[in-house]
Amino acid sequence: MNKKMEDQPMNIYIETFGCTFNQADSQIMAGLLKEDEEKIVSKPEDADVIVMNTCYVKHPTEQKALNKIHKVQKQFPDKKLIISGCMVEIDPEKLEKAAPTASWIGPHRISSAPEIVRSVLNGKMVRATGYGTGCKVGLPKLRSNPLVHIVQICEGCAGNCSYCCTRFARGKLQSYPTELIKREVERAVDEGCVEIQLTAQDTAAYGKDTGESFPNLINEVAAIEGDFMIRIGMMHPKSLLGNVDEVVRAFKNRRVYKFLHIPVQCGNDDVLRDMNRGHRVSDFKDIIRRFREEIPEIAIATDIIVGYPTESEDAFKDTLRLVEDIKPDFINISKYGHRPGTKASLLDEIDHNTMKKRSKLLSDLKSKIGYENNLKLVGSTQKVLITGKGSKGGYISKSNSYKQVIVPEGDLGTFADARVTRAKGTYVMGKLLE
Repeated sequence: MNKKMEDQPMNIYIETFGCTFNQADSQIMAGLLKEDEEKIVSKPEDADVIVMNTCYVKHPTEQKALNKIHKVQKQFPDKKLIISGCMVEIDPEKLEKAAPTASWIGPHRISSAPEIVRSVLNGKMVRATGYGTGCKVGLPKLRSNPLVHIVQICEGCAGNCSYCCTRFARGKLQSYPTELIKREVERAVDEGCVEIQLTAQDTAAYGKDTGESFPNLINEVAAIEGDFMIRIGMMHPKSLLGNVDEVVRAFKNRRVYKFLHIPVQCGNDDVLRDMNRGHRVSDFKDIIRRFREEIPEIAIATDIIVGYPTESEDAFKDTLRLVEDIKPDFINISKYGHRPGTKASLLDEIDHNTMKKRSKLLSDLKSKIGYENNLKLVGSTQKVLITGKGSKGGYISKSNSYKQVIVPEGDLGTFADARVTRAKGTYVMGKLLE
């Protein structure tokens, strides 16, 4: 239902917490609202309606979102507030206490954002929740970076990890049709996007519910005409088992960043079993070995949870040994914390000082390995894609292995050759070649 011509456009501010998938949800809500002739503003003080798109995967993220919700209500008591994202489905009781007059949009209800915003502005409280089967591919998006387009290839997951509450919000695996994904990418490339991000809770699970093929999806997207690169999002080791060689072959395509995000979570098989991960340490190592044999320049990113309730000192040492062995380029470290409704939340947490100490040891090792890996690039020439301006000056570009290369100048959206001049812990600095 379109607004009447005489209606004035409303100003909407959207703030996003969490992962790339959640960012895409916000971009869809913004795109739908803009299509409905509402105005998306960059400051909450300029808004008629404030939308907080929450993440609930970890306790620190939960606290960050809750603190912002409290702050917004205090600063702008007369503005309409809508809470969206995972918190809506995972912890409605806590949300009710934190913002009793706010309206809600669940992750499966974002296509209703324009209607909900209009109802809220008309004084109604709307709480749109519950699972759905609607397809998010092909919906309009208002990109935060006009050069980077995020495509959600599936929602939900096929896993049952004991510590994860995100699955309560996102539901079972729902893969979207390859043909629709291709069409969205084609449109994005036609509109000038040079980086396509294929994202999901687990990209390697794509098609396991529909019979479609994840490697085929990569190949189909990579066959689209244009100058662009594809970043493949996180892949669960369990979902890759039995399909590694086909995925490796797809990664060899020149348009695919040589970047593998594969969370191991722990380096001890007993803890992995308690986590209900469905893979062993040897599976993880074998996947990485096969990628590195075929694609030597592949950059490895992994996630590790420190201090799972059954993690002993020896189990943690196994994780340190694994990291020393694999030498990942990127590690996302999380200190364990109970999440609502999970099996792991029934267990006793380990001592927080012990957890803090372990996290520090792993963080120090991460910094050491990251710097050493980047140091090897100094003096090399990297083909880079320039995608943004740095917050502290210079331009952000990405190498073929998705390493961040900061260069002093450049033309946004273009490919260039850069000589790496200096290594940092999480990125390198370089200079464009003439």
